[in-house]
Amino acid sequence: MNDLKPACRRMTGLLAAVADEQLADPTPCTRYTVGDLIDHVDAASRAFTDVARKHHDETTDTGLGPAAARLGDRWRETVARHVRELGEAWDDPAAWQGTAHAAGVELPSRVWGDIALTEIVVHGWDLAQATGQGFDLPEETLRACLDHVSWFVPDAPVPELWGPAVEVPADAPLLDRVVAITGRTP
Repeated sequence: MNDLKPACRRMTGLLAAVADEQLADPTPCTRYTVGDLIDHVDAASRAFTDVARKHHDETTDTGLGPAAARLGDRWRETVARHVRELGEAWDDPAAWQGTAHAAGVELPSRVWGDIALTEIVVHGWDLAQATGQGFDLPEETLRACLDHVSWFVPDAPVPELWGPAVEVPADAPLLDRVVAITGRTP
């Protein structure tokens, strides 16, 4: 069981500091602008909270791509609340037990929890890079994420979600190694 709360807290801090003028800016996740990325983080947070709670809510699985246009006037508060709920949902040991079905794939719940952690860590880094903010996380959080992406991303059930891995030195910082595996240049 990994603790998602440190990454969720950092994400909420990032969200609070994003200026409206930055919503159209590009991100290292090349498919998304800052606003699109925030919408994706919101949808992913809601969906992975449902997975943790062992129920699938069709309203959180829209099948639509991220769009900054869906962000409401109070998006900072709304998205931050959903991100906090994500961390709290995965704080329950029952969330990590059994299997769960999401996005058309059935996986062990512990894998879904690690995917949720990876979403918040990697997209937190994307958001920080795109908006000129710092991004630091506890070593334990980064180690858990690196352990997951090292084995999962190369054989992911939906490989097109990640870009080709980027080479970094073996002794590169943990965060650099995480984002490099997911196709980003640290």
